[in-house]
Amino acid sequence: MKLIGIDDITVKFDGKTILDHVSLNVDKGDFMAITGPNGGGKTTLLRVMLRLIRPASGKVIYFHDDKETKRLRIGYLPQKSNIDTRFPITVGEVIKSGQIKSLFYRRSLQDEEELERVVKLCGVGDYLDRTVGMLSGGQLQRTLLARALVSNPEVIILDEPLSYVDKTFERQIYSMMEDLAKEHTIVLVSHEMSVISGMANRHIIVDRGIHECHSHHHSFTECDI
Repeated sequence: MKLIGIDDITVKFDGKTILDHVSLNVDKGDFMAITGPNGGGKTTLLRVMLRLIRPASGKVIYFHDDKETKRLRIGYLPQKSNIDTRFPITVGEVIKSGQIKSLFYRRSLQDEEELERVVKLCGVGDYLDRTVGMLSGGQLQRTLLARALVSNPEVIILDEPLSYVDKTFERQIYSMMEDLAKEHTIVLVSHEMSVISGMANRHIIVDRGIHECHSHHHSFTECDI
């Protein structure tokens, strides 16, 4: 069952083509691992999926129960923190912001339970009241991951989730991904593919165009990169 359809997308910046006539479907239950050279368009592809970038041509369609829909619940972990760390907002507030559905949204009991679950899952319970400016890179990454997961999204989009994290949390992220993949659709960009590629069912290489690897061993090494 299709969730996101990318149909013949071209993206240009300053006259330079970043993605060239790219088509790709994300299906329910996919764990899609994306890699490719720096500047090849990986982050741009994610931003197109999120409708944060308007392509020069082509379109992005969201689906629910095989019907077109205007909105999809997507949890997004950006590559570099897009939070201004000088802004006086606490870890708890950042995570809760992932649950706001409208301007006058009132929190429910279910929201509180979901919050408790991801706080535990991401190990941020000890510094919920700290402002983001006081966090290490790894702590901020955990916070942003919690925010991405807290809305119980249909699709989780992660751009380089292993940046800034120490080895211990890196191992935790891997086991979290395994758990999340059982119930969620995941799209993940990473340079560090050794463990990720074993979990993924689809492997995409982005370099202006898209090349999907089909391998019995679920490994990028089987591909002509």
